[in-house]
Amino acid sequence: MDFDIGLILLAVLVAFVLGWLASRLDLRQMRIENRRAPKAYFKGLNYLLNEQQDQAIDAFIEAVQKDPDTTELHFALGNLFRRRGEYQRAVRVHEHLLSRADLTPADRQRAQHDLALDFLKAGLLDRAEDALRKLEGSRYEPQALLALLAIYERSRDWPQATEIAQKLQDHGEGSFGGRMAHYLCEQAAARNAAGETDTAAQLLQRAIQTAPQAPRPRIDLALMRVRAGQHAQALEGLLALGEAAPQAMPLIAQVLAQSASACGEAGRALAALQASYAQFASLDVLDAIVALESADAGRADAARQRYLQHLEREQSLVATARWLAGEKLEHEQFHPQVQRAIEHATRPLTRYRCAACGFEAKQHFWQCPGCQAWDSYPPRRVEEL
Repeated sequence: MDFDIGLILLAVLVAFVLGWLASRLDLRQMRIENRRAPKAYFKGLNYLLNEQQDQAIDAFIEAVQKDPDTTELHFALGNLFRRRGEYQRAVRVHEHLLSRADLTPADRQRAQHDLALDFLKAGLLDRAEDALRKLEGSRYEPQALLALLAIYERSRDWPQATEIAQKLQDHGEGSFGGRMAHYLCEQAAARNAAGETDTAAQLLQRAIQTAPQAPRPRIDLALMRVRAGQHAQALEGLLALGEAAPQAMPLIAQVLAQSASACGEAGRALAALQASYAQFASLDVLDAIVALESADAGRADAARQRYLQHLEREQSLVATARWLAGEKLEHEQFHPQVQRAIEHATRPLTRYRCAACGFEAKQHFWQCPGCQAWDSYPPRRVEEL
């Protein structure tokens, strides 16, 4: 069979031309699509950098609609919704990501973590808890455990909080012994309020074993004993605390003096208070020293002079008011008005201040009411900081 070489060459040429045209059309279409997607993406990025979140969201939605398989755009869009407080839309974005079968394990964990954050920000703590529990064993587990800990503290679920704190400690995320001691103290306070004093005392003993250097369990136990009239036991516990955690002496100085007076051990308490004051010139400790010494009629006048000695060591308006209260003035009839004015001026100086957020309070808190931080209140008052 004879073949016409010219026809064969023509057919080859036509096939080449058609293939070239088809490839050019595909390339052109691809370029158009690629040009559109990055354009919407960079437009959204530009809006985001200019803090125009509404326009950025519109641009990212446009980019997602043109390329629905782009996971990074979904993550960016979900985060933007969460930042703007549109938590329902953020949840829908991340739930849509989790429903995709082609999502990689790393992206699935990331979407689960973002979904948990959506629920947390929305205040849906039960759904956040479920979402965070699903991150166990993932690279987000430490962050999930910390978030769970915050949830259980917020809901005052102390047994669950203890479990999570123990997991964090086992994972090497830090020491949570002091935090777990607080949880036991919170449970003890609830038991004590319900009249279950024996159970409360057992919980406080466990707290002492959990964190031997923590002052709160020993203080709470001593206060329980004082209320029960067990002043000798309370005194021993407070003296032991003064040795284990000397920085906590200002918090226990008054109850230490009261317990010592009640059981006839004023000398031991006075020695411990004086040793503490020599190391840390605290006004609370000084007030307790003055109270013990003033109980002895022979030393009453000398005790008040301690405030003048304190003024030589520290400039203190509070100490000045304390000294002035027990002194006779030339115009004694004006003494009450002057004293009230000074006490009004010194009132802000006697508050405690959170070292984490600056929240001030008349009393010392173990957990800040403002920022919820634990042990953020120094045992010294504002004037002494």
